[in-house]
Amino acid sequence: MILNTDSAKPIYVQIAEWLENEIIAERFKSDEKVYSQYQLAELFNINPATAAKGLTILVEENTLYKKRGLGMFVATEAKTMILDKRRNETLTKMVTDLVLEAKRLSVTKEELIQLIHKCGGEN
Repeated sequence: MILNTDSAKPIYVQIAEWLENEIIAERFKSDEKVYSQYQLAELFNINPATAAKGLTILVEENTLYKKRGLGMFVATEAKTMILDKRRNETLTKMVTDLVLEAKRLSVTKEELIQLIHKCGGEN
């Protein structure tokens, strides 16, 4: 992954999201050690403090946990928590934006549902 330095999204948030994606893809599994702030800094050519801030986000969300002197590890239910969070936050925001735009365009509920089905959202 290449970090987007032009993004409005801070680098440390991009680091946290990258780690979440790695957990979802099961490249990091439950109770497995993740990269240290220094490894992340080297991997992405960023300041270790920025990498640490990304790790801290995930610790605060209970996605990662610290083992004193050993590093950061993936929480047992991390993948489920990330998926739930993304469903609840990301998809809800996207659907809200979609519904608002549909209203502005005078698209009916039925037309919107048909469009969703047409775009591959049958299930």
